Amino acid sequence: MKILALDCSAGPASCAVIENGEIKASAFVNAKLTHSQTLLPMVQNTLSSAMLSIEDINAFAINNGPGSFTGIRIGISAVKGLAAPDNKPCIPVSTLFSIAYSFVNQNCIVCAVMDARCNQVYNALFKVESGKVTRLCDDRAALIDDVLSELNGFDGQTVIIAGDGANLFSRFTNLEKNIIIAKEPLRFQNACSVGLAAEQLMLTEAPLCAKELSPFYLRLPQAERELRAKKETKI
Repeated sequence: MKILALDCSAGPASCAVIENGEIKASAFVNAKLTHSQTLLPMVQNTLSSAMLSIEDINAFAINNGPGSFTGIRIGISAVKGLAAPDNKPCIPVSTLFSIAYSFVNQNCIVCAVMDARCNQVYNALFKVESGKVTRLCDDRAALIDDVLSELNGFDGQTVIIAGDGANLFSRFTNLEKNIIIAKEPLRFQNACSVGLAAEQLMLTEAPLCAKELSPFYLRLPQAERELRAKKETKI
């Protein structure tokens, strides 16, 4: 099965074609342009590099959150538009879950983190062993200090901090020797990992149709939070 995977959950955008655990083609762009400008041209170029057309794709995978509210919506909309004409299946992937799939060739604990502002991160922990990724906790919003405290409980195990929130941990010079920040080529979320995670999810979960695909937010967008606060103030 050929899967076209997309990610635009943070600043960079990427896409990849995955088939049976093999990356057929991929692209990654961090040009500070909006995802609406870069995503679909990148899809077209990636398909051309793999000598494929959109008709050759069997399913679509997308990081559906957590992440940038705007980026997640753009990615979801793009997949809906690509999948709907031929009613092709869609696989929503937790952004944090996909981050762990950058490390399937290692035996480690992956601490996936995304910047949630206000000294918080979106976070989940995963155990990676013999090519298998096992979730250790649900996706959550947590204080950086609380995450660090929890990581100290993995004494003797290699812990890799990865995701666009990993840089927030670089200011902590007292990290235990077994806790490391991922090298930059593997640090950020990318569509290759989305596709690999999607293949695993399809073994246990039914895909969605384009109409069913929707974002997953750990907290409301700021505009909605501000509107709700105003309404509560008036009561």
